[in-house]
Amino acid sequence: MTLRFLGTTSDEGDCPTLYEVIETGDIVVQGDRLVDARHLAQLRDVKESETFVVVPRELLTKYAPKE
Repeated sequence: MTLRFLGTTSDEGDCPTLYEVIETGDIVVQGDRLVDARHLAQLRDVKESETFVVVPRELLTKYAPKE
């Protein structure tokens, strides 16, 4: 898998950040993991292999692919 940096709203060089998988066009999201049990309980159809991150709306509207 080859990743291409799309953008970040961080001033310090850490998360949150978006990347594109060159081969598939899929998006990889780097961010703070959602760990609060009350919040996790609201999610549906969660697979054992999945994790969840919080992404600021600004990051998605500014850097997510439009197509």
